[in-house]
Amino acid sequence: MPSATSSAPTVGFDLDMTLIDSRPGIRACYQALAERTGTYIDADQAVTRLGPPLAEELIRWFPAEAVPAMADLYREMYPAIAIGPTPALPGAREAIAAVRTAGGRALVVTAKHEPNAKLHLEHLGIEPDAVVGDLWAEQKAQALREHGAGVYVGDHFGDIRGARAADALAVAVATGPYGMDELAAAGADVVLTDLTQFPDWLASYRSDRA
Repeated sequence: MPSATSSAPTVGFDLDMTLIDSRPGIRACYQALAERTGTYIDADQAVTRLGPPLAEELIRWFPAEAVPAMADLYREMYPAIAIGPTPALPGAREAIAAVRTAGGRALVVTAKHEPNAKLHLEHLGIEPDAVVGDLWAEQKAQALREHGAGVYVGDHFGDIRGARAADALAVAVATGPYGMDELAAAGADVVLTDLTQFPDWLASYRSDRA
């Protein structure tokens, strides 16, 4: 099993549905995109599929050749529409603080467009040591390895794959599209109900390896 350095862990966190409940903001942004373009988008369905890159959702609603332009338009509209309605998930701030209290570094590695990811965190007063965006699934290993992360926390099967690719401990939270049993079956090393359980888990994890 992968292991983090117990004395000063570096922990990566996913963003959407791990640290933040981005569904209200993303739903509003898809609704605005539909109105702007005159294209039907089922925003309620779209927000059940958060995790993969934006293009994977847009291809359901737009011709392939239009997807890059629609992605640019969506990202341009996003700050004014999606940041305000998006809350932090329970335990998000405390999870980041727990890593800092342990003398470690907390980073956010997400498939979300990096400038918009930073806007969410700034708006909510969540201050990781680094934010890396535009990486999905195994691509996340690039940033996790670069920053020396021994633990990666996420809600999606893609996050588990990213942790595995980085030889990091895969910690899953059941705040996204999958339940605890599904996350365990997908290969998570640890499954938590949500981030409120993370500080105690981290303390226990470090104690076991002291």
